[in-house]
Amino acid sequence: MSLRLGYGTNGLTDLRLDDALGLLADLGYDGVGLTLDHMHLDPTAPELAARTRRVAGRLAELGLDVTVETGARYVLDPRRKHGPTLLDPDPEGRAARTGLLVTAVQVAADLGAHAVHCFSGVTPDGTDPDTAWKRLEEAMGPVLDAAEAADIPLAIEPEPGHLVGDLAGFHELRHRLGDPDPLGLTLDIGHCQCLEAASPADCVREASPWLRHVQIEDMRRGVHEHLPFGEGEIDFPPVLEALAATGYQGLTVVELPRHSHAGPELARTSLDFLRALEVRA
Repeated sequence: MSLRLGYGTNGLTDLRLDDALGLLADLGYDGVGLTLDHMHLDPTAPELAARTRRVAGRLAELGLDVTVETGARYVLDPRRKHGPTLLDPDPEGRAARTGLLVTAVQVAADLGAHAVHCFSGVTPDGTDPDTAWKRLEEAMGPVLDAAEAADIPLAIEPEPGHLVGDLAGFHELRHRLGDPDPLGLTLDIGHCQCLEAASPADCVREASPWLRHVQIEDMRRGVHEHLPFGEGEIDFPPVLEALAATGYQGLTVVELPRHSHAGPELARTSLDFLRALEVRA
């Protein structure tokens, strides 16, 4: 059993991107979950293509694979966390998020990434569910078209509290869109522990046909807080065994976005934790 492990740059925001990538390569990670943000490959700043080529070269030099993540908190609006979303009441806001995701697909293609991660967003106050779903379907269209043209899977993440908040929400979206080939799933193992009825290992098995990206961390039941390994309630050996059994070939990325102050040390201890479990298996 051998998973391809990565670490998310959203947990290394106190480091320059070059330094973060060098750290992960030195530690022995297989890849990186690269969040497009103002401190790490800003998707809204000038000369994006040239900067992306430079990052691609650095990844190749270090032998790191990559998944592009789009969960930056304030990359589009400095006053609204994760805003605007694909569900925003303002059509221009929804278009801005769609545009960011289309840009992310191009960046992913230029980096040779395995997938582009995204999420639906929280249903705005006063918006009925049918309207929210229709907005999401419409806003996803250009992103799916771009993903299909670039041959880059789009991996939507069920996020607690979002319209697509669990695996059932993912399947609802998939069916509404007609099960398009580019649409896959980001499975966050902690989120499974937090709110799914099934165990995290059973979630992996259920999700395996659509699995395009995996995020991993510890978590407690009913509490959406990303925790270092050993500080939550997840029984990890069955989860790793289930992931290995699926034949999943993408990255399994440690996601600790609120622990950047201790990022270098947590990157080391997280890799040690996961590799030790693999050895015992």
